[in-house]
Amino acid sequence: MAKSFRVKLIKSTIGCTQTQKDTVRCLGLRKTNSEAVVADNPANRGQIFKVQHLLEVTPEN
Repeated sequence: MAKSFRVKLIKSTIGCTQTQKDTVRCLGLRKTNSEAVVADNPANRGQIFKVQHLLEVTPEN
């Protein structure tokens, strides 16, 4: 199991609800194609699941 994930914002948040925009921001992503490494824990997994249609997620070793 991965200890962290690399998340990349591949779609814009234009047209998304405010809670989805806030979730993307809390993951550390600002603009399209920005990347962040987040820890593998239940809170971050829930955030990723909420906006999975906007993200590309890969395990980080």
